[in-house]
Amino acid sequence: MKYWLFKSEPSTWSWDQQVAKGDAGEEWDGVRNYQARNFMREMAVGDRGFFYHSQKEKAVVGTVEVIAEAHPDSTTDDERWECVDIKALEPAATPVTLDDIKGDPRLADMVLVKNSRLSVQPVTEDEWQVICGMAGLTV
Repeated sequence: MKYWLFKSEPSTWSWDQQVAKGDAGEEWDGVRNYQARNFMREMAVGDRGFFYHSQKEKAVVGTVEVIAEAHPDSTTDDERWECVDIKALEPAATPVTLDDIKGDPRLADMVLVKNSRLSVQPVTEDEWQVICGMAGLTV
């Protein structure tokens, strides 16, 4: 299993909207960055991810599971763009902010710290464990 981070502006797609989709989940569509798209191509069903609210909140607010591997993004006719489907798993008891992450030396090499603009990014197993602990999430 691999671990990921999915960033979304809450005004565009929020944790509550993701939760409302239930087990059917939702496409992680609209990604127009080649590196983020390529990360989605690496994902497998069952991989886990953090759901991260960007913009004002800048915090991990829950965990998600990949439920469908990369497929054409339904929001465009351009064949270059693909997406995965995800479903919500668990809300963070305590959201973990970007400042919290940057302040923890164990997370100094995290992609989020080094490239905070990338909308889909890998998370190491160690980073996953640390953030789950900080958030009160099931590992």
